[in-house]
Amino acid sequence: MIDRRIKFRHLQCFLEVARQKSVVKAADALAITQPAVSKTLRELEDILAVQLFDRSKRGIAVTRFGEVFLRYAGASVTALRQGVDSIAQARAKGGFAITLGVLPTVAARVMPDAVQSFKKDGVETVVRIITGENDLLISRLRVGELDLVVGRLGEPELMTGLSFEHLYSEHISFLVRPGHPLLQDQPFDLSRILEYPVLMPTEASIIRPYVDRFLIANGIGTPPDQIETISMAFGRSYTRITDAVWIISNGVAANDVEDAVLVELPVDTRDTLGPVGLTTRADTPPGLATQIMMQAIRDVSEHRLGAQA
Repeated sequence: MIDRRIKFRHLQCFLEVARQKSVVKAADALAITQPAVSKTLRELEDILAVQLFDRSKRGIAVTRFGEVFLRYAGASVTALRQGVDSIAQARAKGGFAITLGVLPTVAARVMPDAVQSFKKDGVETVVRIITGENDLLISRLRVGELDLVVGRLGEPELMTGLSFEHLYSEHISFLVRPGHPLLQDQPFDLSRILEYPVLMPTEASIIRPYVDRFLIANGIGTPPDQIETISMAFGRSYTRITDAVWIISNGVAANDVEDAVLVELPVDTRDTLGPVGLTTRADTPPGLATQIMMQAIRDVSEHRLGAQA
C-alpha cells in the first residue's frame, strides 16, 4: 500500500533535485526557497526510511536507493502528466499531446519529414519539440518531462531504466562556405584548418569526444582559434559569411550541402560514426500518439538514411 504521507510535492522536489544535482538549482526551477526543498527531501527520506541523496562538498549524487525510487517516481509523474493532458485534450474535443526531445545535430534531416508524415495520419495531436544537448534531454526523459528522445545513444550511466532503438549511424563533417581557400588544396591537407577559425561542438555535447579523438588521431589537437556552439542557426550563418570551418554532425547541414549553400571538406570521418535512434522509458509504454510518431520517424529514417543504418 502506498504511504499516504507521500505527496506530489515530494516527488516533484525529488525529481528536480535528481535532474539538477543541486538543491539551489532545483529551488530556482520550482520557484520555491532552498530551505523548502531541503525540508521536503528530508520528509520524503523520513517516510521511506532511506537516504536518497549523498550530500558532500562536491555536490549531490543520487544513492542506490534513490536510483530505484527515481525510476518509479518518474513513471508516476509521467502517468499523471499524461492523464492531465488526456483530460485537457478531451475537454478540447479530443486529441493528444506529446513532448519530444530532439537533438538538433542528429535530427535535422529526420524530424521535419517525420512530423509532416505524422500530421497526415490525422491524429489530433499537439506536438511539442524541445531541443538541447543529448544528456540533458535524456535526463528530462528519465524524470517524465519528455515522451521520447530522438538523438544519440547516451552514456551507459545515463541509460539506466531507458530503452534505445537504433535507427542509423552518423559521422561528423567539416563544412566551409563555397569558394573557401581550403577547397583549392590538391591534395587536401587537414592540418590547414588550424589557419582558420574552427566552430567546435561544446564540451558537454554528445559528439565532442568523437571530434576530439579524431583531431588527436590526425595529429591536430585543439584548434587555437575556436568557437564552441551547438546552435545550428549561428553555425550556418557564421560559416557562410566567414572562412571558418564548422565541425558538426553531417545531419545538421545535409540540406545546405545538397543545396550548395555549404561545402563538405574531403575528410574521411568514418571513424566518427555514432548510433542515432529513439530513446524511451523502459518502465512506461509509449502512448498511442508517441507510438505513431515513432513509426513516422522510423519510416523517414529508413527511406532517407537506410543506407547508413
